[in-house]
Amino acid sequence: MKKYKPTSAGRRDGSVIEYKKKLTTTKSNPLKSLTIGGKSTGGRNSYGRTTVLNRGGGNKRTYRLVDFKYNKKDIPAVVESVEYDPYRTGFIALVLFKDGERRYVLAPQTMVKGDDMIVSETAKPKVGNRLPLGNIPVGTMVFNVEIKPGAGAKLARSAGNYAEVVAQDNGYTLVKMPSTEIRKIISSSWATIGAVSNEENRLVDLGKAGRARHRGIRPKTRGSAKNAVDHPHGGGEGRAPRGHRRARTKQGRPVGKGQKTRSPKKYSNKFIVTRRKPGRLMTSRK
Repeated sequence: MKKYKPTSAGRRDGSVIEYKKKLTTTKSNPLKSLTIGGKSTGGRNSYGRTTVLNRGGGNKRTYRLVDFKYNKKDIPAVVESVEYDPYRTGFIALVLFKDGERRYVLAPQTMVKGDDMIVSETAKPKVGNRLPLGNIPVGTMVFNVEIKPGAGAKLARSAGNYAEVVAQDNGYTLVKMPSTEIRKIISSSWATIGAVSNEENRLVDLGKAGRARHRGIRPKTRGSAKNAVDHPHGGGEGRAPRGHRRARTKQGRPVGKGQKTRSPKKYSNKFIVTRRKPGRLMTSRK
């Protein structure tokens, strides 16, 4: 992590990740055959209406086709490079399989150029290898976890995140999520050993509004600063309290302050062994 000297108001408090120490190359030159074009939606749907607030602008980005299916099994691969991906917080690795095919995968911490990896039921529980949850020892950190066998990785994919295997129980594996929730997942689902790279991402301080705009993040207006017709927190004379017990979104749904927002009839509730701890406790992992 690099912190800037306060040579100006915009530089004060700003910090960046030292990519030269983390990546094989800092140039934006991904493998062309594993990229596709596209344009930014700016938070609009096909009718041109804003469906996601505070999005728009930003630097032009090229989408990398990252493999989350991992359907090349029992074929060893070697890491050719560790690269930056503008569409995700973790780094990605370009791997070369023994049959000559190249793919992008999400890179774990400590992975460097020249490392080997394999997707196999008989693989060793080594960082970067991928194997079924039922074959992973209790206490192991994993990421890129499948919810259903063969459906592709869905859980623990952002920078620095990992889940922990806490038990094996009658065809199910109990996994502790980054949110502290413990849930049952079918043991034949696959996961990658280790934790997602770029763990310093959460420490970055943008320092100024301009860096947020480069990322495509537009300014956000507080609900309490709006009119009552525009937000449940709006209206009133001067600085007024929100007027109701629970904080709400623009659409009136509960949000923040440790409130439970999960549907009581959600189909996957039966797989949750322990609910997540709300608020500040969530980051303690205890």
